[in-house]
Amino acid sequence: MAQRHHDLTDPQAGPVTTGDALAGYLREQATEFLRALRLHRETGGATANGSSGGAAGGAAGGAEERVDAVRALRRSARRISGSLHTFRPLLDAEWSEGIRPELAWLSGVLALEHAYGARLERLLLALNRLSGTAPTPAPTPVPAQSAQSAGASAGDRSADRAGAARTTAVPDRGNLTVGAAKAGALLDRQLTLARTRAHSTALQALGSSRFHAVADQVAVLASEVPLTPVAPTSDLRPLARAAEERLSDAVATLPLVTAGIPYNAEALIHGLSAEPAPHPQDAPWHQVRLLLRLHRYACEVVDGRDAPLDVRLLAAGQALDRHRDASEAASAAAQAARTPRIAPATAYALGVLHADQRHEVEAARYAFQRSWQKQTIGTP
Repeated sequence: MAQRHHDLTDPQAGPVTTGDALAGYLREQATEFLRALRLHRETGGATANGSSGGAAGGAAGGAEERVDAVRALRRSARRISGSLHTFRPLLDAEWSEGIRPELAWLSGVLALEHAYGARLERLLLALNRLSGTAPTPAPTPVPAQSAQSAGASAGDRSADRAGAARTTAVPDRGNLTVGAAKAGALLDRQLTLARTRAHSTALQALGSSRFHAVADQVAVLASEVPLTPVAPTSDLRPLARAAEERLSDAVATLPLVTAGIPYNAEALIHGLSAEPAPHPQDAPWHQVRLLLRLHRYACEVVDGRDAPLDVRLLAAGQALDRHRDASEAASAAAQAARTPRIAPATAYALGVLHADQRHEVEAARYAFQRSWQKQTIGTP
């Protein structure tokens, strides 16, 4: 079980954190949401005009600000939604159950554009590393007009293997070099198209009546939090402990013994099969990642801004983020390998790329296992 914060473990330790702290946290996140929305509208209005007056540097700066604004919108939406889930007994049930799925919808829609861009960059970097020769094509820029502007995207390479040794055979450099360029071009086409569509979907969502209804509710939340009558004097720590226990229970179901082995051959069994379903081993790890996030948000509510950073919990979260990135990248490589009538060398390169990313998945699991074991040391 993870090492708990002192104020979550012992109900008698430290001052009681009540529903008033929850209200303050939600108001703060709602204010951040509205600030990010205002920034997005300002930068979006400047770039959507199509006017060419202004330097290219100004346009690039506007795109960066737009990306920052979208990231801030997602961050606030996740925290509000997560806190409503963890502390729902202290909030008006009808209001909470109405806005929470809408915030989750918004966060998911806004995340896709960046996810596709980061996935493409990750895969192209991996192809370049594996082929060891000429670099694969850079991600194709998406035109910066209206729905075609995909903004800036940054990839998280997730290269930390946490000491996990590789036991795979060295790939055939000749065949891999021949197919790497075509595989990169294929991935570029597929993921750039997906990113462009995700950008269009995000723009449509931000202009929809559904989003305006969410924004109106968040605006109300910034000034008035619909707590239950008993919430202002209720202790938040039991609900925060329950979120932590759900996380610990989910971790207990993970195959940490297998994750303690640097190479898990079983992870490649379902790789390039004809069935495009998600990898069957990944779902429990993705669930743990979500529960870890909820636990972290609950700690933010209970401990406040002055709480010390739990670096071990942070390391576990980073390992799970790398796990998610590598898992989705492997799925993208497998999907590209199913493209009809591709050349054998291209399929070979995509197969090697898929196996490489599945190894990254195993390395991330190994890193999480080591981080989580460190948290259990000295914990009763």
